[in-house]
Amino acid sequence: MSGGVNASPNGARTRFKIRNPQDFYGGVVLVAFAVIALLATRELPGMHGFAFGPGTAPRMFAMLLMGMGFLIMAIGIFTDGPKVERYAFRGPLLVVAAVMVFAGTIRPLGLVISSFVSILVAAAAAEDVNWIESIIWSAILTLFCSLLFPYALNLPLYIWPRF
Repeated sequence: MSGGVNASPNGARTRFKIRNPQDFYGGVVLVAFAVIALLATRELPGMHGFAFGPGTAPRMFAMLLMGMGFLIMAIGIFTDGPKVERYAFRGPLLVVAAVMVFAGTIRPLGLVISSFVSILVAAAAAEDVNWIESIIWSAILTLFCSLLFPYALNLPLYIWPRF
């Protein structure tokens, strides 16, 4: 994990070391996302006088993201930190699967069943999941969602399946 070349006081050339690779490469990813966002919005009109165009806010946020990415990269160079760990796909994959399960089951199965099942799928993302606690927590969250969305927020959701 080394980068450019610096001259030491005695004239010998040494390579600088990235002292916090986790932060450095995280910053690189943020800069890459910002560049993708800037490229994706290049065709949108920007600001005209004091009026925002459709491309103004996305570009502004992309530039802020890029600045934060460069700041995090600098922190990765100048501070000590952990090495890059092996990436686990289980957590992100199951969280995305939980969102997809909810989206695919909310209309045919209703809010109660789709919430309960999708919360359990998301709970499976943790390697040390306690299924008894997850079932209890899923029931509590399902009750909360069943009261919040159709009644408190007045959203037109079916609570139970429609057969």
